[in-house]
Parts: sequence; C-alpha cells; structure tokens
Amino acid sequence: MKFQDILNSIKQRKYKPLYLLHGEESHFIDVLCEAIEKGVLDDAQKGFDQTILYGKDVDFSTIINAAKRYPMMSDYQVIIVKEAQAMKWKGEEEVELFNKYVENPTPTTILVLAYKHGKFDKRTKLYKNIEKVGVAFESQKLYDDKVAPWIVGEIQEQGRKIHPQAAALMAEYLGTDLSKVANEVQKLILNVTKDREISVQDIEQNIGISKDFNVFELNNALGRRDAVKAIQIVDYFAANPKSNPPIMVMATLYGYFSKVLKYHYLADKSSSAVAKELGISPFFVKDYELAARNFNKSKVFHVFHVLKDYDLKFKGVEVGPQTSEGDLLREMIFKILN
Repeated sequence: MKFQDILNSIKQRKYKPLYLLHGEESHFIDVLCEAIEKGVLDDAQKGFDQTILYGKDVDFSTIINAAKRYPMMSDYQVIIVKEAQAMKWKGEEEVELFNKYVENPTPTTILVLAYKHGKFDKRTKLYKNIEKVGVAFESQKLYDDKVAPWIVGEIQEQGRKIHPQAAALMAEYLGTDLSKVANEVQKLILNVTKDREISVQDIEQNIGISKDFNVFELNNALGRRDAVKAIQIVDYFAANPKSNPPIMVMATLYGYFSKVLKYHYLADKSSSAVAKELGISPFFVKDYELAARNFNKSKVFHVFHVLKDYDLKFKGVEVGPQTSEGDLLREMIFKILN
C-alpha cells in the first residue's frame, strides 16, 4: 500500500491488526504512527487501552503478551513500539512465537512496529505473514528532484498554493530531510494568509533563505551567463559561509548541470516531456532551454571538469594556506563561465 492510501484508511477508521512501518525515511513512519496514536482512541480511553513502548526497553515476548490482551474501555487497544529496530530476538523460538501471533492476531489489537533507519528483511517468513494480515510499508527517502513536488503536494493537501519557484528554493536549501521540510511547510501555512499563494518572498521572511542570493539564483545566473549576478551571489555566499557551505553549492551545481546535459540528449524537447524527464516543474523548462543554448555539450563537460577540480581544492588538495573558500568559489565561477 502507498503512504497516502494507508493514511486515508486510518482516518476512515479502517484498521489492520498489525502495522510494520520500516525504511530510511522517518517522516512517513512518524506521520502514520501519529495518526494511529492520536486518532484511534480518545483521551479517556488512552489511559486504559493505549501503550507506547520503545524497542531498546522491550522484547518480543512482552509485546506478544500485551497484544493478546483485550481492550477495557473501547473497541480497540493500541500498542505502538517506537524505535523497533533496536529490539533483539532471543533466538528462533521467539521468532516463531511472534510468527504464530502474526498468523492469528488479536482482532481488537492494533500493533504498530515503527522500524526506522533501515529495511526489515522482506525475505523472511515473518515479513510475508505481516503482509498477509496487516500492513508492511517501506518508507523510502525521496530523491532530490522529488522534494519540490512533494512540498507542492503537501501544501495543496491543506488547501493552499505555493509558487513553483518558492517550492524549488525550499527544496534546494532544505534537502531531503522531510521532517525538517514538513516543519518549515507548517511554519508557512501558519504565517501566510490563506487568501494568497505562498511566494519566494514568504520563504525569505519565514524560513530565512535569501530570495536574491541563493543557489537557485546562482544556477539561473550561470544558465544566463550573467557573470555579474553570479559573482554577486558567490560574494554573498563567502560572507555567509554557514548558510551556504561550499559542499552544498557544489552539489547543487552538479545537479543543475547534470539536468542541462540530460536536456541535450532528449529526443522530445516539448515542455511536458522536458519537465517529466528532468523532474522539474514546467515553469522552469525555459530556464533549461536557455542554459542549454549557452552551454553546449562540450561546455557542460568542461563545467564537470571544473567542479571536479574545485571539489578537491575545497578539500585542501593543491591549495595555498592563505586561499579562502570565497576565493575558490569566485575562481570556480569564473572558470565555469570562461
């Protein structure tokens, strides 16, 4: 089942007796756990029929014994095991004991295993049994190019709109940590009035990302071959190194020029095809068309050579002791444009 399908079924009170939530992306696991923790029982019922356990403090035998109990004050009892990846099996007997419970779970118990920062072994009998009677959901991290669409979708879910450039700017700066991104999304929802679209200016005011001097604008300046604007931006980066570390700038530039190179090799260069293949909003297709005109294939390969060279220099290879990161950034931009 997909994340949204599982969440919708929980909200509709269509519960399964067992949920195994595992994977590298903690955010989706946390959202599903919270939906069950807050939505199944009311506050009075929770005192009798809801139990929160932690993997490092509990074993499977204890969980099984708790799961076999019946609710006292409601239709269900809820047991949530957080950080379940920290649990240790006490031999094959315990595994088989848990398997037997999974094959015939207590229908009035909702047991949730929040198994974070890793994947449960899908080859095991236990995993396959969980799939048969309950929900086994793998929470996967989003690729970089999927974060901006996710931001747009999250805001649309709450009946709001965000400008594509604002979503792209958030994605560039906040990365793929969805818990962090989700917090910033909620900050915008609370602070921007409902009657208008969330703009780049709102991102600057509420999240602290400069709307004029950021990696997104640096990409655009390079794509236009606007040397003056590009140098102004890297000067700003040099003056604010904590907000704009070279490692982030380098990664963003590599991602940007990788898309420019991919554009060159697309057979179908219609707006919709480009947006789909590059994983961008149609709003930005013209920017990549311009960048591709300004950087042919040969020039893009030159850019990759420059980035590789300066990646080593930022790591201290063949760099004088007096050379600052700001100096290296300026040199790098000059070589990209020339």
